[in-house]
Amino acid sequence: MSAALRIGIVGYGSGGQAAALLLSRDGHQVEVFERAPVLGPVGAGFLLQPTGLSVLWELGLLDAALAHGARVRRLHGETVAGRAVMDMRYRELHRRYFGLGLQRGALFALLDEAWQEGRRVHCGRSIVAVDHEHGLLRDADGDEHGPYDLVIVANGAASLLRGSVAPPALDRPYPWGAQWCLVERGDWAWQDELRQRYVGARRMVGMLPVGTRPGDATPRLSFFWSLPVAALDSAANQDEGAWRSAVAAVWPQAAERLRDTAVPEGLAQARYRDTVARRWHRGRAVLLGDAAHAMSPQLGQGVNMALLDALVLRDSLRSAPSLGDALAGYQRTRRAHVGIYHLWSRWLTPLFQSEYDRVAALRDRIFHPLSRVPGGRGQTLQVLTGLRRGWFGSIRQAPEFLEALERRAEA
Repeated sequence: MSAALRIGIVGYGSGGQAAALLLSRDGHQVEVFERAPVLGPVGAGFLLQPTGLSVLWELGLLDAALAHGARVRRLHGETVAGRAVMDMRYRELHRRYFGLGLQRGALFALLDEAWQEGRRVHCGRSIVAVDHEHGLLRDADGDEHGPYDLVIVANGAASLLRGSVAPPALDRPYPWGAQWCLVERGDWAWQDELRQRYVGARRMVGMLPVGTRPGDATPRLSFFWSLPVAALDSAANQDEGAWRSAVAAVWPQAAERLRDTAVPEGLAQARYRDTVARRWHRGRAVLLGDAAHAMSPQLGQGVNMALLDALVLRDSLRSAPSLGDALAGYQRTRRAHVGIYHLWSRWLTPLFQSEYDRVAALRDRIFHPLSRVPGGRGQTLQVLTGLRRGWFGSIRQAPEFLEALERRAEA
C-alpha cells in the first residue's frame, strides 16, 4: 500500500503506543483516543523477552531500554521447602539471549517520548462504539470521530469493543488475580533473576528486578502476590498484620523488601482474562494486543505480544496491495504465533493459581525433572522466551538484532 492512511487508535497502552509510533513513521496520520484523563502507565513491572527486545531495536529504543532495565539471565521457581520447580537460563537457548526486567513507567516514557512528530492524542475520551464499515468512533459523550481508513482497537483485555469486530470464541475472567507494587531493590540477593516461591498452587510470591525509569534513578523490584479474585477486596486481605504474616510465611526476604510499603493502600490489583477472538479484523477495524488475545500472566508474554502485533501490522500494511489483504496477513501471521501461547497458558495456570492441591504436588515433583529431559529443555525455553511458533516452529530473529545484542553485551 503506497497511500498514507488516516488511522484512529483506541487505547494508549504498550501496543497502542508502539502502533502509533511505527505507523506515524511510515507517513500515516495517526490519532489516539485514551479514556484516562492523564496519560500514564498501568502496572508495575514486566519481563521483556528477546521478541519484545527485537521490536525496541527496530524502533531505535534498545539502548534506552537497556539503560533503564535490569538484565535477567535466570528464571527460577521453588517451593517453600526449597524444591526447584522451574530453573531456566537464557544462555542455554542462545548465548546472546537474556530477558530485560523493565518498569512499565520506563517503557511508557520511552515510547511516549519517541512519538512526537504528527502526534495527536485525546485524553479522557472513552470510546464506546466502533463502526467498522465506515471507520467511525463514538465516545461516551455522544461525539463522533472519523471517518478513518483504519481503526485499531488496542484498549486491553477488558475491551468492550472487540465484539464490534466479531463475537469472541472465548472471553472469560480468570478466578485468580494478584496484588503488585514496586519496591527498592537495595541489597536483594538475586539481581539478575526472576524468582518465584510457591505454596502449592494457592500462594505465589514473585520478585522481578526491573531497574530504573526516567526521573527515578532508584533500582527497583516488581513484587507479585497471587490471590483469588474474590479475596482481593476481602476484609481479611485488608488486615495489614495478617497480610504481612502471610507473605512472610511464604518468603521472609520478600516480606522484608515490603517493609516500607503501605498495606493495602500501596498495593495495586490485577485481574486477568482468557480471550480468543474468532476474527481479528472486520471492515476497517482491527484488534491489537490484549484486546485480541488476552491470557493469564503465567508465561509473561502480554507486552511482548502487543509489541509484536504492532510491528507485524506495520509490515503488513507496507507489503499488501490493499487494506483487506494487509489485515488478513496480519491476522494470519500473529495467530500462528499466539495460538500455542493460549494453549500453554490455559494449561499452566491451574498448576500455579488454583486450589488443586494434588495437581500442584505433582507439579512440584515432575515439572523440573521433565524440563531437564534432552530436547525438551530447548522447547521449554523457546516457549518461555516467546519464540515458539506453533507446535514445532520458532520465530527467527534478524541476524542484525543478534549482532546488536552481542555488541551491547561486549560493551
